[in-house]
Amino acid sequence: MTVNTDMSVRVAAITQVADKVKRFRLVREDGQPMPVFSGGSHIVVGMREGAVLRRNPYSLMSAPGDTSGFEISVLRVEKSRGGSAFLHEKVKPGDRLTVSQPLNLFPVDQRGRKHLLMAGGIGITPFMAMMDQLDRNNRAFELHYAVRTRGHGAYWRELQGRYGEQRVKVYCDEENLFIPTQAILANQPLGTHLYVCGPAGMINGVLGQARGLGWPAQNLHAEEFLAPPLGKPFKAVLAKSGKTIEVAAHQSILEAAEAAGIDAPYLCRGGACGQCETNVTACTGTIEHNDHFLEPQDKASGRKIMICVSRIDGSQITLDL
Repeated sequence: MTVNTDMSVRVAAITQVADKVKRFRLVREDGQPMPVFSGGSHIVVGMREGAVLRRNPYSLMSAPGDTSGFEISVLRVEKSRGGSAFLHEKVKPGDRLTVSQPLNLFPVDQRGRKHLLMAGGIGITPFMAMMDQLDRNNRAFELHYAVRTRGHGAYWRELQGRYGEQRVKVYCDEENLFIPTQAILANQPLGTHLYVCGPAGMINGVLGQARGLGWPAQNLHAEEFLAPPLGKPFKAVLAKSGKTIEVAAHQSILEAAEAAGIDAPYLCRGGACGQCETNVTACTGTIEHNDHFLEPQDKASGRKIMICVSRIDGSQITLDL
């Protein structure tokens, strides 16, 4: 079963902050304060459209100590499965949604003597709250933020205004300005911790360079929430529940199980936390592993699957669920 308890919230404000990026401010319907959270936390937002219930994870970007409301930023994705399109096109101030309790899979490591943040695009969002926390605690940090164009880059002016251009550096693809990752990573004091959030290619590239320069594994931190990709429909046999369900082309196994009344485990719904890892007892087809949690040997075995983002190219899978 899930660990989180959902709260009913009202959309207090919606702000267009960049090309294809909107900020949503959410307050509790019962008027109670929001839970305190730590920088790097996320929530799962529940969005009902007719018979369809979507649950998507979004990083919290408001100040961790602000209990008056939560704020998230959402990028309008062109090939959206529906979540970003729904929030951008159909949700209005005053509408009601549900949100989970905050969960942090990307926390500030308190052992760090300095904190080096690298963001790409919408990957800036967890760093908004993280920088607020670090600044209030007088901790050393610097941000390197890569954007496609100045218009696509959310919050860079605000961040430079608050923290200064020495601590917040912006790089724009359109202007042929790119993060000099190798030089930055090679010139950090001992005890520096690195945090990366953005597209998979950026995360893998930065972490690969850091490892090549001898950075300790415990000093490297990254987060990327994955959206379940579209695919071919198939059947999932849930051995423990005694049900066979249809997983549609636009659904994840987790979503199909929930629609069938199964309280399946999850935390992040983005292939990062491991909570929804499920044993596979049989599979007619090929498992398409889309997570970044399972080890390569687990993926190769064909005996495990992350039901929040992975699916099969085939006709049927039997799960210990």
